[in-house]
Amino acid sequence: MHTFPRKEKLKSKKVFEDLFMDGKNISEFPIKLIYRNTNFKDGVPIKVGVVAPKKKFRHAVDRNRIKRLLREAYRLNKALIFNNIEGNFAFLFLYLGKRQPTFDELDIAMKQLLAAFLKKESHESNN
Repeated sequence: MHTFPRKEKLKSKKVFEDLFMDGKNISEFPIKLIYRNTNFKDGVPIKVGVVAPKKKFRHAVDRNRIKRLLREAYRLNKALIFNNIEGNFAFLFLYLGKRQPTFDELDIAMKQLLAAFLKKESHESNN
């Protein structure tokens, strides 16, 4: 289950734009999750994208490291949500911090963020 295959990566430019236009968001410093209920034709329940800001991290190596750490934190914790949601979602993880994070910081924030997402979604689906 600890995999992050190609088909789970968010690549559609249209879905990215839709996420920014009318996606819901949850923050757990230093990560912000923007998500939206969508339908994918390939049957994947969740597609994920990661973003590190160019404005705060000028060098590509720094941005790439942050994105690698975010993907790894998601990969290790995605079992928390995969088994507990109904519907299809597009996720976008944004890094909000001003300095290079450690993996432990991102891992803890990712767990809290996914738990908050589950709580919020289960609450909304009950209404």
